[in-house]
Amino acid sequence: MNPGGGARWLAQLRPDVYILMILGMVVLATLLPARGEVRPVLDVAVSVGIGLVFFLHGARLSREAVIAGATQWRLHALVLASTFVLFPILTLGAAALPPWLLPASLAPGLIFLGCLPSTIQSSIGFTAIARGNVAATVAAATASNLIGIVLTPVLAGLLLHRTGGGVSLEGVQAIVLQLLAPFLAGHLLRPWIAGFVAGQAKALSRLDRGSILLVVYAAFSDAVTGGLWSRVGALDLVKLTLVCSVLLALVLGLTLAAARAARLSTPDEITLVFCGSKKSLASGVPMAGVLFPGDALGLVLLPIMVFHQIQLMVVAVIAQRYSERPEIPAETRAGG
Repeated sequence: MNPGGGARWLAQLRPDVYILMILGMVVLATLLPARGEVRPVLDVAVSVGIGLVFFLHGARLSREAVIAGATQWRLHALVLASTFVLFPILTLGAAALPPWLLPASLAPGLIFLGCLPSTIQSSIGFTAIARGNVAATVAAATASNLIGIVLTPVLAGLLLHRTGGGVSLEGVQAIVLQLLAPFLAGHLLRPWIAGFVAGQAKALSRLDRGSILLVVYAAFSDAVTGGLWSRVGALDLVKLTLVCSVLLALVLGLTLAAARAARLSTPDEITLVFCGSKKSLASGVPMAGVLFPGDALGLVLLPIMVFHQIQLMVVAVIAQRYSERPEIPAETRAGG
């Protein structure tokens, strides 16, 4: 057993600091929601922040990372199928649960969660800990996020329309203007700004995360003034946590079964299980900020926040288990 592995595992089991900061924004919005003259200023800041998040996503996107491992089409197809087919089906089914299992007010947020792309940073980090195929994980997670900029709002619009949700055509168009355009601008400028972005990675990461915190504060300010906590209680949050836990367990089990059925090598199996079972908070919050106006946004963000912390804790345990397997020079079942 890797002596440092246990320490990393225990560290990942602690509540994510960033999630705690996001919860702090929820508390702040509950106690001091933005009102009056502050509100228009905050709206402008949120719009700028959302654009900045996706500009930086585009600037960080390496074309080499997209090309690396792209020949493993079967693995990437399975990851995308889990992210954009399996997940939406499962969350659509979960949203149909009776109100005593899942409050109807949280169902749209759960469906939107199912439409989100996979994570990038944590998928790569856990794959490295588990001794998986890091190059393929970089390619798969990058492709998921790139496709998700277009596919997530389309999927959310279709599925939420069927359930009476509120993603409009204007919201989908706003994705193009507010998210896709900055993303493409950042990527096109990458040859000139890549060095600066890499050199200022820590500062830009704080700016990136700070923008998301601002979105959360604005969202929950609207939600609180719209009566959020009169509609969602502590028991509802417990129910949501249980539903998210079952959802994650199902996806983990199904992606593992798919990897075994496809006879993937263990490193490729790790890529499928980790990328295919995770949802991006970093992309989800700003996307939701564009698609869901007003007090509906706070309710939509709750499932994303809950699922994100659960996935980090559970996948940390799985990554540690994978890392403890014996060293095998060529880890294959029958060809991966």
